[in-house]
Amino acid sequence: METTTSNEITKTRKNLHIPRRLFHMSAGSGVAIIYVLFLSREKAITILGIAASLVYLLEQIRINYPHIANKLAPFMKYLYRAEEQLKESAGVPMAMGFLLTIFTFPKLIAVTAVFTLAISDPLSALIGISYGKTHIVKEKSLEGSLAFLSSSFIITLLTFSIGSDFSTWRVWLMAVLTSISVSAFEMLPIKIDDNLTIPLAMGTFLSLYCWLLGINL
Repeated sequence: METTTSNEITKTRKNLHIPRRLFHMSAGSGVAIIYVLFLSREKAITILGIAASLVYLLEQIRINYPHIANKLAPFMKYLYRAEEQLKESAGVPMAMGFLLTIFTFPKLIAVTAVFTLAISDPLSALIGISYGKTHIVKEKSLEGSLAFLSSSFIITLLTFSIGSDFSTWRVWLMAVLTSISVSAFEMLPIKIDDNLTIPLAMGTFLSLYCWLLGINL
């Protein structure tokens, strides 16, 4: 009978893995809040560019120097999945997702997209794993998708409504269309890491519907 040590990484994407989900939420929310309150677009791109480079470098060191990874095992088990022990973790596409989103889209759209990745993505996983019983596509439950849809709708509505003078009905309609679209996109069986695709898709849908509804940023 095989046994596991206390430091062995055994969690997979089918586990709740609460510390990892909380880190995901706090990291993304922190990026969005700091960007809104303190940074210009140019400064945010510079800082995130450096951060993404460091994350990639540290991941390469971890993968190629196992003796260093072994020393980090007590901490890694809280943030890494079992399948990430010998390859890059989701931290790399997440950092790139933040960077590319802020580089590509206007500030309000980028902030909404980053908050969606930070909150809607882990929330849908938590709901799906805990309560998901109705499966429309493989590894995606209706319950988890509804959690993603409702949370992305609330995020969009709040970020576009607080402190703005946008027409109320336009913001509501834009939030409804965007949340439905990005939720449908999130269910697609795309093999690219969703930490990269979700914020870029969210930013694209937001830009499209803002343009169609005449919401000028």
